[in-house]
Amino acid sequence: MNRFDYIKNAIDEAEFSDIIPEEDTKRQYYYMSLCRKWLKEKEAEIGRKLTACVNTFGCQMNARDSEKLIGILKLIGYEESEDEKSDFVLYNTCTVRENANQKVYGHLGFLSNAKKKNPHMMIALCGCMMQEDHVVEKIKKSYRFVDIIFGTHNIYTFPELLYQRISQGSMIVDIWKDTDKIVEELPIERKFSFKSGVNIMFGCNNFCSYCIVPYVRGRERSRKPEDIIAEIKSLVEDGVIEIMLLGQNVNSYGKGMEAGITFAQLLKQIDDIEGLKRIRFMTSHPKDLSDELIEVMAQSKKICHHLHLPIQSGSSRILKIMNRKYDKEHYLELVEKLRKAIPDISLTTDFIVGFPGETEEDFEETVDIVRKVRFDSAFTFIYSKRTGTPAATMENQVPEDVIKNRFDRLLNEIHRTGAASVKRFEGEIKDVLVESLNNQEGYVTGRLDSSITVHFKGTKDLIGQIVNVRLDEAKGFYFMGTMV
Repeated sequence: MNRFDYIKNAIDEAEFSDIIPEEDTKRQYYYMSLCRKWLKEKEAEIGRKLTACVNTFGCQMNARDSEKLIGILKLIGYEESEDEKSDFVLYNTCTVRENANQKVYGHLGFLSNAKKKNPHMMIALCGCMMQEDHVVEKIKKSYRFVDIIFGTHNIYTFPELLYQRISQGSMIVDIWKDTDKIVEELPIERKFSFKSGVNIMFGCNNFCSYCIVPYVRGRERSRKPEDIIAEIKSLVEDGVIEIMLLGQNVNSYGKGMEAGITFAQLLKQIDDIEGLKRIRFMTSHPKDLSDELIEVMAQSKKICHHLHLPIQSGSSRILKIMNRKYDKEHYLELVEKLRKAIPDISLTTDFIVGFPGETEEDFEETVDIVRKVRFDSAFTFIYSKRTGTPAATMENQVPEDVIKNRFDRLLNEIHRTGAASVKRFEGEIKDVLVESLNNQEGYVTGRLDSSITVHFKGTKDLIGQIVNVRLDEAKGFYFMGTMV
């Protein structure tokens, strides 16, 4: 019996129970069965199927959480929709930057009118933004039409909260400040049939001075390795050939666990799973990148030769103020080790431009590391003051015009060096996992194990397959190729 059928049967069995289970997972199955019964009655009353839309803001951790929320809604009986005028609308929010909050408020303004026209509509908010007290108070005061508010720590209690809202008819607010719980065996509705994210840990202990994540995601807690392995095996049985291991800092996986397992040791176990073709992971913190991990990556035939290793700044002085716990020299040493062990590795990174106190000399150090490392690509961000972080109150905030000038210069350098780096594969024949139809008719799009995008002629039936492609021409950060 596969994972989905097991959960569906468990919910079916819960329907005939009058006792609320104490165990977390079974408790939620029980409430799913009650919500399902209510939904059937409601649909019979109004004479149509009810729809649900989940809109995700933010990172891949949020995207994975949303797959769980969609899975719950579909097992309850809602029909999935992308229309934000659906009968149930859920926003899984991000709060890394202040403007992310404004986006959500804008969407809520739109929903205010939609809800007036649809008496069956319910609206829920969850995710990182909801972990901030002032946000919840604003919603309770200014957006009273919202039905359910919950945070990052109790995603799994969604069925119970939904049933509370159905029963009570008033706004339900349930925000946990922290948790040590990891609840397994919840339904998941995957976006792709052939690849999937897998959470291996939650939370963050790093407290970079610009980042709100540790305050809204809580302390690091790792899943048991046997639970991770079981989930991946189940995914492989269901047709998944590529998995992405997810965590705020996967390199610190296992710290504090009684099992005494490292991330590298976990990767070895995953590498042994039959039928799995590709293993990816993110995000890696340079301070915890071990020689053991590099060795495991080099020896594996499944771990993709791609590492996203955020540096944020090339200035050791700025890195210290950021509380990153490494310097430029250490980062360059890691790059040297990686390229020696895995010569064809693709390195990508993150940069923040205009961090408080950043001088022209500091910025030039960042440009220098771009030239030395030759990243295949990079995510480049303009520093955004984030209320609640130490950096927000620092002196010497950099003027906007200076930041914009530096941002453009850095982007130009990344484009120049990245294009030259990607070109090294030109003319080679590589394995490509086909992921989607291209916007150009008659073409498909896929990825190398280095995560570089490739476009080539193909048909829909190739999606989910790994095929051989000759990389004909590098076009900056991607290739045009020919299947061979």
